[in-house]
Amino acid sequence: MSPGPVVRNEIGGTATVHGPVVQAGRIDTLTVAAAVPAILPGSPAPRLLPAPAPHFTDRHDELARLTALLDGADGTLEEDPAPRVVVLTGTGGIGKSATALHFAARLRDRYGGGQLHADLRGDATATAATPSTVLVRFLRALGVAPPYLPADEQEQIDWYRTLTADRRMLTVLDNAHSAAQVLPLLPTGPGSLTLVTSRRRLDGLTREAGARVIQLPPLGPADAALLLTRLSGREAPHPAAAEAVARRCGGLPLALCMAGERLAVRTHLTWQQLEQDMATAAAPSDEPGNDGTDSLTTDPVTAAADTSYDDLTPGAARLYRLGGLRPWPALTAPAAAALTEVTEPEAADLLDELAAIHLLEEHAAGRYRHHDLLRVHAERRALRVDGHPRAAAAVGRLLRHHLAAAAAADARVMPGRWHLGPAYDRLPPDPRTAEQATDWLLAERENLVEAVRTADEYGLDDLTWQLCEALWSLFLRHGFHQDWLATHRLGVRAAARCPAVPEAEGRMHAQLGFALKGLGRLDEAEQAFTAAAEADRRCGHRRGEATAVESLGLVRLEQRRYEEAEACFLAAETLTDDPRARALLAHHRGRALSGRGEHARAAATLEQAGRLMTELPVPDTYNQARVLTSLGQAALAAGDRERAAHVLAEAAERMRQEKAPVQDAALAELRARAAATPDERRAFLTEAAGLHERLGSPRAAALRAELAATDPTDASDA
Repeated sequence: MSPGPVVRNEIGGTATVHGPVVQAGRIDTLTVAAAVPAILPGSPAPRLLPAPAPHFTDRHDELARLTALLDGADGTLEEDPAPRVVVLTGTGGIGKSATALHFAARLRDRYGGGQLHADLRGDATATAATPSTVLVRFLRALGVAPPYLPADEQEQIDWYRTLTADRRMLTVLDNAHSAAQVLPLLPTGPGSLTLVTSRRRLDGLTREAGARVIQLPPLGPADAALLLTRLSGREAPHPAAAEAVARRCGGLPLALCMAGERLAVRTHLTWQQLEQDMATAAAPSDEPGNDGTDSLTTDPVTAAADTSYDDLTPGAARLYRLGGLRPWPALTAPAAAALTEVTEPEAADLLDELAAIHLLEEHAAGRYRHHDLLRVHAERRALRVDGHPRAAAAVGRLLRHHLAAAAAADARVMPGRWHLGPAYDRLPPDPRTAEQATDWLLAERENLVEAVRTADEYGLDDLTWQLCEALWSLFLRHGFHQDWLATHRLGVRAAARCPAVPEAEGRMHAQLGFALKGLGRLDEAEQAFTAAAEADRRCGHRRGEATAVESLGLVRLEQRRYEEAEACFLAAETLTDDPRARALLAHHRGRALSGRGEHARAAATLEQAGRLMTELPVPDTYNQARVLTSLGQAALAAGDRERAAHVLAEAAERMRQEKAPVQDAALAELRARAAATPDERRAFLTEAAGLHERLGSPRAAALRAELAATDPTDASDA
């Protein structure tokens, strides 16, 4: 089931409406054509490829093989319309990512349909990105507006295949974990090319997608020495000196980059001394109890890392170690400051110091990360140098930083929502707009998901459920349902282990329920909301119980169990004295009565809801418009088109004040149904189609088809 518009219809909060389009947020009587998403008019082809490495060296043979495949010179037919898939594989540090981006930069002019890129984080099963997470990003890049992003992964796959079917795409899927992770992300357009990098061969891609595998070998001695020279900015006194360092690096570009940058930074370091340092680092440690099999430095990458690490300032060394304790998708200056207890400007300088010698990579402006091989090296250093207690304390500081920052952003996005977590009690004034706070949450989503997982693994239950609470506005408004489910299942268990805040368990069950509802798993959502109500009832949390019971009623509305839905809303009314909550519940009851066909009672109840809305101390124009929308639908259901037209016109006027284009589009469709003349109906359908197109909504195609069937001239001119 595809996610619909976000509407503020939870007691003291919000909910996401699903289905074709609106009944006080949805038009559940409209028949929707096949859900083919419309691209935002004028939206450019996506260009998500990062810049290639500036000192790329060699790989001429591999590029020739790839070009031959694309041109048909390898025996395939050049005009073969099948999309091409190429897997670049090799050991860690061999330069697979750099090679893929270099190839993509060389070939991008062949692919006018756009370029996509994703880091699949496939170093381990726990960190691997889900296909759904990547598909949401790709669909947005292809022009689908957030309110219309499907929640269900199979629907995301279907939409993605539809959107790429007529596009010649170039896609780079970096660091893949498995064929199952990659297959849903392959574009379907004729002649499209997908470059996949992985340490694994991914034989499933060969079977399922006809993938060709290119194995990347280490760089040869001459090319390895050339890369060292380019990176260091100085020539070796004689070729043998550079070749000796290159041999120590094993021809691995990652090790070569660290060695070359060390020469560039330490201008007095000789090539001979660098080679001797690496030889010493590669020797087994003589620490007590080490038999030579558990050395930090048994391969070229860790040997190069050791020599670079030894040159670091104490602050940079500490940041390198502590930042590697968890597989953080990104380290920023604020996060690094929390981790190492320094100021943000100092942390920014330390990050730059580490990036300058390739111990960190800056994958986006101000966002850094460890290569996975170096993260293991850093983690082992941290446990050896800092010890478990100080390492755990550092992780705790970073988790509390993420929680405070997420709570501040969540509160800015949804300032009227009630909260349980202590993190919300001490929030300073936030100068950001709600849109800026949302952008921060989107940028930090992967870090925050990792924070939930880390808090759970460290047994920090209070932080686990609070982080989940702070993710509410992000997940509610933008989906990422697989992350939502994974984090909140941890949150439910953590909250149950926190007797100090007994209300937390109900809140976690309720937030999990909305994730399940968004996926159309209504039976499971019903169980979650029932569990939330029971948990809140046990601890006497009437406000939480009211929200849970109301949410249960919303599920039963979707299940068309209207009598049970009405009973839930009546029960919720007995649990709250909040005027706004009672107005919202009256609105829901009106919708349930309308669903049962009791049009007169529905109209009376909705009129009561409208009066309650107008009497609120703080005006709520948005929900006033939603009540009027439901009242218009009830009039349509009762056959009173004149009354419907009048009420819906007022609803549209109020909704325009709220700048809610999703609801504007739905109202235009309803007004078309209530129109008095064919010309008026076509005008409203044209307005609705235009709004849906600007939103990237799947309704646009159906409305254009309806217009064309009514009057082709009007449809083409619209």
